[in-house]
Amino acid sequence: MPTNLYGPGDNFDPDNSHVLPAMIRKFHDAKKTGASSVALWGTGTPRREFLYVDDMADACLFLMDRHNGSQIVNIGTGEDVSIMELAEMVRSAVGYDGAIAWDLSKPDGTPRKLLDVSFLRGMGWRHKVELADGIKTTYDAFMDVL
Repeated sequence: MPTNLYGPGDNFDPDNSHVLPAMIRKFHDAKKTGASSVALWGTGTPRREFLYVDDMADACLFLMDRHNGSQIVNIGTGEDVSIMELAEMVRSAVGYDGAIAWDLSKPDGTPRKLLDVSFLRGMGWRHKVELADGIKTTYDAFMDVL
């Protein structure tokens, strides 16, 4: 069972993408147009876990070699960040200098989504790509397809 995945080839559509690629798109568009702020939903306090797609592939290969049981295995980093922290990482990766406007009329969603990855860690697997690095790589890939 994977956590929230992101990476090159993601869906960056502003109307139907997930939170991280949507932020990349919003901050990029705001930078391109010179907008003074980017509107993001809620308060920014919910916490989410993100896993880079190459780490997901690596975990699957690892499990194919080492796991033959019927137990469902959570695949993630075991680390979460607030949406506000995520927004700051994306803003930095994009190089956007404007403000973030939190739209408090929009819902926050579930307060926290974090997988227990102790079984997978106990088997010896750990993610390799840290979130800030993965966001930068994902933004670079987004720029390549524009």
